[in-house]
Amino acid sequence: MLGLSRRLRVFAWAEPVDMRKSFWTLSALVQTIGRDIADGDVFLFVGRGRRRAKVLWFDGTGLVLLCKILEQGRFAAVWERAEHGVAELSTSELMVFLEGCTVVGKAPIVARTFDAQNP
Repeated sequence: MLGLSRRLRVFAWAEPVDMRKSFWTLSALVQTIGRDIADGDVFLFVGRGRRRAKVLWFDGTGLVLLCKILEQGRFAAVWERAEHGVAELSTSELMVFLEGCTVVGKAPIVARTFDAQNP
């Protein structure tokens, strides 16, 4: 997805958001939790009906706003695992979330590590 690396931090907003909000109003929400959009973190917002989602990200040259509307089903309620206004996701969780997976937000997706000593 547009060059997102594993080093980026992804934050999901802790409650449903009005999907009519634009770059600037979503950026203002980011500031209310003490984050700076220019840091390059990724912010996920989900609508009340959980059929629409927006991803806001500063790529170094400007703001990027990605929008997705599901034709069938609903996005996961990521706010179920939120603390202090946001839930932190991995970039892998964000990708799975945007595919419409309902598991995201219920349990963290953790990459399995390989230990050469104990296979």
